Amino acid sequence: MATPAETSNPTPTGTSRANFSSGPSHARRIAVPAITVTVLLVVWEAVVRLGVVPNFLLPSPTQVVAALVGDSSLLAGHAGTTLVESALGLVIGVAVGFVAAVLMDRFETIYLALDPLITISQTIPTVAIAPLLVLWFGYGLAPKVILIVLTTFFPVAVSLVSGFKATDPDMIDLMRTMGASDLQIFTQVKLPGALDQLFSGLRISATYAIVGAVISEWLGGFSGLGVYMTRVRKSFAYDRMFAVIILISVLSLALMYLVDLLQRVCMPWKQAEDE
Repeated sequence: MATPAETSNPTPTGTSRANFSSGPSHARRIAVPAITVTVLLVVWEAVVRLGVVPNFLLPSPTQVVAALVGDSSLLAGHAGTTLVESALGLVIGVAVGFVAAVLMDRFETIYLALDPLITISQTIPTVAIAPLLVLWFGYGLAPKVILIVLTTFFPVAVSLVSGFKATDPDMIDLMRTMGASDLQIFTQVKLPGALDQLFSGLRISATYAIVGAVISEWLGGFSGLGVYMTRVRKSFAYDRMFAVIILISVLSLALMYLVDLLQRVCMPWKQAEDE
């Protein structure tokens, strides 16, 4: 005999739960942000065209696109410099963060010594460090890479240490009863379990790399998107300012996409779970 709840709800419970948990479709995930951005651009264009905001203060989207296309060759050269600095700093910063996280997980004394120092290092504004690095290391590549390393190692180190600490202790005990060494426990239990946190931190570090490179170029350099921004700002070419801002965002998104691709390669099981 059916219960009153079953009689009043003709839709199968499993079907309703599946539809609720499935979330938005792939097409909707693309369409909604695209429509939102389009509406914002139309409103922005209208605000400038109608004179609500003076054009010399806020260029229209069409002017920004024209500046982006007109200075494409110059922007490409500066973007190449920024990408080289970002890539070098990101690779070194990730390596430093990984080694620091492993040592902090392996040795409690190192954890107690480094944890407050790593936290304090992130309370110092990068804008305050950059002039000192330029003073100590000149206007070349070294101060920019060092600044990027200082800004990118922290998310990797903190997220990876958190992932190591979250390892199931019962799994570690099981591995020890089976005669596994510390290296085997690390490579087969701790590291695979912390990969999700590692890539979360790496995604943040990828965006920090571009921003750190641009900030360091503001304060000293011969080429790069930060140098380009300084020059166009002094000439009050705000359409070019917005153009380089868009380019910086595109480069940051591209690095994040590369991190996502790397995650799919290193964690194929996660892609299967998402599907």
